[in-house]
Amino acid sequence: MKRFGYLLLIIVAIIAFFVFGLKSIFSENRKHRLVDTDEFTKPVKEPLEIEPVIQEYDSIISSEIKLSGTVGAAVVITYKDQIAFLKCYGVKKAGTKDSINANTIFRLASVSKTISGVLSGILSENKLINLDDKVVDYLPEFRLKSEESTENITIRNLLSHTSGLISHAFDNLVEEKVPIQDIIANLNQVEISAPPGKLYAYQNVMFSLFDTVLVKKLHKPFGSIMKEYLFTPLGMNDASTDFKSFKNNPNKAFPHVGANGKYRVLRLNDRYYNTAPAAGVNASISDMGNFLLHLTSNDSTALNSEIQKTVFTPQVVSPLKRSYLSHWDRVDSKEYALGWRIIGYKGRTVAYHGGYVSGYKTEVAYCSDEKIGIAFLSNSPNSVASESVPVLLNLLFKFSDNKKTLTQNFETNKTDQNL
Repeated sequence: MKRFGYLLLIIVAIIAFFVFGLKSIFSENRKHRLVDTDEFTKPVKEPLEIEPVIQEYDSIISSEIKLSGTVGAAVVITYKDQIAFLKCYGVKKAGTKDSINANTIFRLASVSKTISGVLSGILSENKLINLDDKVVDYLPEFRLKSEESTENITIRNLLSHTSGLISHAFDNLVEEKVPIQDIIANLNQVEISAPPGKLYAYQNVMFSLFDTVLVKKLHKPFGSIMKEYLFTPLGMNDASTDFKSFKNNPNKAFPHVGANGKYRVLRLNDRYYNTAPAAGVNASISDMGNFLLHLTSNDSTALNSEIQKTVFTPQVVSPLKRSYLSHWDRVDSKEYALGWRIIGYKGRTVAYHGGYVSGYKTEVAYCSDEKIGIAFLSNSPNSVASESVPVLLNLLFKFSDNKKTLTQNFETNKTDQNL
């Protein structure tokens, strides 16, 4: 009997080890894990303190999407190291029942700039590029109308829209799908409004010289560089940077045009893929969730604090028309960093960008003060996309401010009682 008792104790100990040991392992893995895209529509979540905010946001944005007749959309919110909310709406193509899912790819349009900006931070951190290197050092044939500008424009100037060229230089040629090398060869015809680094003037062509510089520097295609240093490390498994990949993917959202629920399908088009860093990235909502997870988590090694400092440090004041942020309350400041707009909003700093290309509207924002990120993707442009970010920020900031006030009142009362 004594021997049996010892055996029983050993068996119980082994079972306990496996139960509690595995539980510990799973708990640690859940602490900061990338989204498994096969499970992404049902993410495992820890209880969140901002759950009331998420629930109210869900109610508001879902109602707006329904009322607008949006064909298809997807939204993801990350909070610290978790997927706080993910929801897909509608269909990939009007008139079908092919639903949008977590791996459905959309064109990111100018939200591509935020991806390229983060890539520049990663490459800089790894000493693969120096953001203050002169463009002409990589492209000896590079010529602008001003010799001073030719000699002094840096990679940083390209990514912060401070090249000095007039706004939207040669976007008409991009629209006409002129090869980027032919456009670059004619940049010496473009008027210059300021020396490099002095003024903000939004660009697609100049921003996308980043592609040409990287190819010269790293001897790899831009898409391969993006995949190696950003898509793969960040778990963006559906993402790509070219029209062929988008067209051949069976799980893509088709573009639509229209309003008030009356949308028609557009043909796929390859405009702006010749400016891939500025407007040619394709991605799913699961990709954007993983991208934002690395920004909002304190544990990300792929996007550490130094990389984020490089990317999000404002480079220039960027005046914007009031209509651009018409769904936001009053903003305190507007600046531009590397591929991101930096907005001073209600006492916080918000990194933000919107994107539009025929048939698609996208939004992304990240607030380091609150460790929250949001992305909204749609294949039927309307005002819901423009509302998606400020609605969340307004709800969250109000919640946080109320919580802070309650905490301060509690501490004050506690101090008074001790006196």
